[in-house]
Amino acid sequence: MPPLRLAIAQINPTVGDLAGNTTKIVDAIRRAREQNAHIVAIPELDITGYPPEDLVYKSHFIAENIAYAHKIATETADITAVYGFIDSDQGIFNAAAIASEGKIIDIYHKQRLPNYGVFDEARYFSAGTESGIYVISGISVAVNICEDIWYPEPIAICTVPPIFSSNNICLVWCLIP
Repeated sequence: MPPLRLAIAQINPTVGDLAGNTTKIVDAIRRAREQNAHIVAIPELDITGYPPEDLVYKSHFIAENIAYAHKIATETADITAVYGFIDSDQGIFNAAAIASEGKIIDIYHKQRLPNYGVFDEARYFSAGTESGIYVISGISVAVNICEDIWYPEPIAICTVPPIFSSNNICLVWCLIP
């Protein structure tokens, strides 16, 4: 198995500051590339900040966040970046962009939406239904977001580790051996 160098970017996003958060994400991608990382993992909903709450109901906010997701992708020459944003493809989704070689190559939609305590994601987002395996530098990886890793369904197709889990609560992204 070839080596895979993973960068985990802990940034401090501000809810609603799409431009400022994008600058932080692009900086993290550039620093990861300088360290010869193959992939950089950036937390859940980092373009919008977490939790975006009622900003999700503003169509211009969603459109602008998607535009920033594509802008960030242009920074992925010679590195793969996985970062959080809100997708609006037949619903509103808590999503992770998988970007490489200057474009978004796929989008993962969070499947398990917490709706207890301070979490109200079922109010704002639709649940995703599909998972994928991505080959990065010869290694098969799967992407999921936060609570998706707590249940077998979203990762059932993942017969080969590693798995990255985007989590804005405890560990930013987790590499499970």
